[in-house]
Amino acid sequence: MLLTVLAVSTSASVQSPKVSPRPPMGFNNWARFMCNLNETLFVETADAMLEKGLLAAGYNNINLDDCWPLQERTSAGELQWDPTLFPHGMPWLGDYLHTRGFNFGIYTNAGNMTCGWYPGSQDYEEIDAKTFEKWGVDYLKVDGCHMDLQKGRTYYEEFEYRYKLWHKVMDKLKKPFIFSQSAPAYFSPNFHLDKNNTDWYRTMEYVRSNGELARHSDDIKVYGLNVTFEPGGHWESMMNNYGMEVRLARYQSCGFYNDPDFLIIDWPDLTLDEKKTHFTLWSSFSAPLILSAYIPDLTNEDIEYLTNKDIIDVDQDALCEQATLVSQDGDVDVLTKNLANGDRLLTVLNKGDDAITYRVPLERLGIDPSGPHKAKDLWSKKTITIRNAIDVKLRRRQTAIYRISPSRGKSSVTPTGQIFNTFSLNCLTAPSSHRSSAVKFIPCNGDDEQVWQISSTGKVSPLSAPSSYLTANGRKVTLESREMGARSQQWKYGVSGNLINKGTGLALDEGGEGQISLEKAGVALDSQVFALPGGVKLE
Repeated sequence: MLLTVLAVSTSASVQSPKVSPRPPMGFNNWARFMCNLNETLFVETADAMLEKGLLAAGYNNINLDDCWPLQERTSAGELQWDPTLFPHGMPWLGDYLHTRGFNFGIYTNAGNMTCGWYPGSQDYEEIDAKTFEKWGVDYLKVDGCHMDLQKGRTYYEEFEYRYKLWHKVMDKLKKPFIFSQSAPAYFSPNFHLDKNNTDWYRTMEYVRSNGELARHSDDIKVYGLNVTFEPGGHWESMMNNYGMEVRLARYQSCGFYNDPDFLIIDWPDLTLDEKKTHFTLWSSFSAPLILSAYIPDLTNEDIEYLTNKDIIDVDQDALCEQATLVSQDGDVDVLTKNLANGDRLLTVLNKGDDAITYRVPLERLGIDPSGPHKAKDLWSKKTITIRNAIDVKLRRRQTAIYRISPSRGKSSVTPTGQIFNTFSLNCLTAPSSHRSSAVKFIPCNGDDEQVWQISSTGKVSPLSAPSSYLTANGRKVTLESREMGARSQQWKYGVSGNLINKGTGLALDEGGEGQISLEKAGVALDSQVFALPGGVKLE
């Protein structure tokens, strides 16, 4: 096994998905209101979510973010809520939410101060966990600002120690909280621009054994300081977090969810198509759907798309798969995943500024195109019959989403899509000429030479040459149409992100200028970590 797991524990998400068997849904105040929070905001939010049908649609967590406590702890070391902001207190607010069918979520910080400069939980983990339990908390977000390094630990080691300690402390509670971790965000590519991704990958691997979700990269761009709207950059922020999410599908399974941060709903500079794209992509990922908006003022149009049952069903699908990339060409991204009833998801994102019509052959989704299939448009609710391919019409920054199923019988699906380096973002590319066997990594362009199928026996072949297989020739990697022995054409893949040749035991490695070789597997090396099509069995 390439995946190493910790000892089984009652609140560990990977080992015990029952804590959050599906991605959490709900509300958090931060992106919309930041530190401008009070009791009235959460009371009004709960009432509005109930009245507008959001609770009925599954949005059942209401979570406080930073800036809720007093600056001083009690003489017993306990956190205190600010009585000016929360005159009835946290237990009262928890009861108010619980009696209306919501879970009660709260925020703290793994360092010695929160990001907003309120008391952090470093060295108070057990006291704070018991305090939150006493208040009736169900969901805990632990941020990572102002980490005080202790006992000679490095920055990475202090994070690992603190977040594993939180897991250990919460394991002793009568009922485990849903545990939202921010640790990976502090090691993400945008946070450490001058470093490699090694500590990001290592952090993502351990947090999946700690809790139920982890925010993996940047905060989504906020509404504005002091609840004053600041236009610009919100679409770009959304696309940045989307671009981080597609690198991490291997970590997700039922009980643990990659978190690309909040859904921003009432930002005036986002068009309806852009907001629906946000919702569609996050749902395709089976990501947490946590709204940050002033819920009482949401329009009927907003509520209609946020409560689209067909798309929420995709997010909450029992397989918990994250959609992975089939292809990218600069303007159009195609994603797919399996659904529990045997359907195949198709999501098509137009990132460009022009309207387009885009054809997606069924074989690119790993579907045998020999028989007719039905495709249900989850926005229009219309179902069409397709043969061989589906044509998708998209406006600027619009995203389509379909459930595809065979017209009769069951569809056999082969994991199909890009194989790309999650550091360089280059795509594994087959030779375009039959006279060459050389494979290489180059920028993704959406051609068939960059769409790969993974057989159940671990053979890897491009759509451009489906009878040719990725092959280990010593330390070289080629594409060969003939059968090769010693398992040189069989590969295995795990949460480490390494693509290992079974014959040699060596890892695929991207060298300079896209050159490929087989090397001894290292620990989360940038040159050896790859994203593969969803549905590949992890070993």
